[in-house]
Amino acid sequence: MRIRYLDQKAGMRNLVDRMKVLMKLFSFLLVREDGNAQRALEILEMIAERHGLFDEGFTFEDFKKQLAEQRYIATSPTGMSLTPKGERFVRSSTLDQIFGGLDLGSDGQHRTSHLGERGERLTETRPYTFGDEVQDIDFNRSFMNALLRTQGDSSLPSHSLGLTENDLEVYETEHHTSIATVLMLDVSHSMILYGEDRITPAKRVALALTELILTKYPKDAFHVVLFGDDAREISVKDLTYAGVGPYHTNTHAGLRLARHILMRKKHANKQIFMITDGKPTALFENGELYLNPFDLDRKIVNKTLDEAAECRRYGIPITTFMIAKDPHLVRFVERLTETNNGRAFFSSIDHLEQTVFVDFVRNRRRRVN
Repeated sequence: MRIRYLDQKAGMRNLVDRMKVLMKLFSFLLVREDGNAQRALEILEMIAERHGLFDEGFTFEDFKKQLAEQRYIATSPTGMSLTPKGERFVRSSTLDQIFGGLDLGSDGQHRTSHLGERGERLTETRPYTFGDEVQDIDFNRSFMNALLRTQGDSSLPSHSLGLTENDLEVYETEHHTSIATVLMLDVSHSMILYGEDRITPAKRVALALTELILTKYPKDAFHVVLFGDDAREISVKDLTYAGVGPYHTNTHAGLRLARHILMRKKHANKQIFMITDGKPTALFENGELYLNPFDLDRKIVNKTLDEAAECRRYGIPITTFMIAKDPHLVRFVERLTETNNGRAFFSSIDHLEQTVFVDFVRNRRRRVN
């Protein structure tokens, strides 16, 4: 008979490692199962048993007990359900899993490499130009310029400094940007068509971006719009529970709602992120839903391009992340991008998440003059 002695610290590390794996799996399954905690736990139990993540020292019931004690889940009439803390856990866990390796900074500001107005004051100065704020004038340096310029000038009275506009210098200021963003998610049936799950990575992007903005960029505004047969805005709370329906793709309605949301914002920078895998197939016409799921319908396409042009007129760029690469869909997205003067990325499901985030962070470093 063999007796195995397990070091206590090693045992604790093993338990901590297992908990990390279980929590990551639980978070992913919650997104995939549209926030259904009971269903996510059932799937997690099957996966964990298959891979030996539970044993006599730490059972599935122990895991559920810890989730309840930490108030991630609570008992409901239908089984277990997420608590508000659990909903925050899904967002923060998704952010860590997808973008944990990126340097986001810690001060909640979006600094640019450009020198702008009315930002954080720097030590550097520059000559005054018309329109600069009076409170930004460096009077010590300005007076010194006047003294150096008038030194030895016998035409000036002895008590006169002779300060002129050309002597003035102002402090440089670092420009901070804030952005109002609408993230559009395609929830049409094609996002799960032919057994391919495209909605889960799209939702994970939305959850991660939401948590990023709430925690790192509190001065920003962030909205989520779902579009299928129609478009509707959903709250941060509802994002985890959003799912695909038996819908067509009304891209026109989604862009229109996103534009109306952004037009109400006072932020100098506004943008739309649209994640989709299909062509527009629906359009409201005289209050009725006009459908053509079989081809790129000229009427639907033209109305969608008109809305993209409207967004451009209001200074709202559209960045489209396409999860499919069918040639006729690519051509449509290229036309939409050209009309809006926006950008487009044709990405696989595996690379969508980091592509979206990197572009989001990079884009906010542009100053809007």
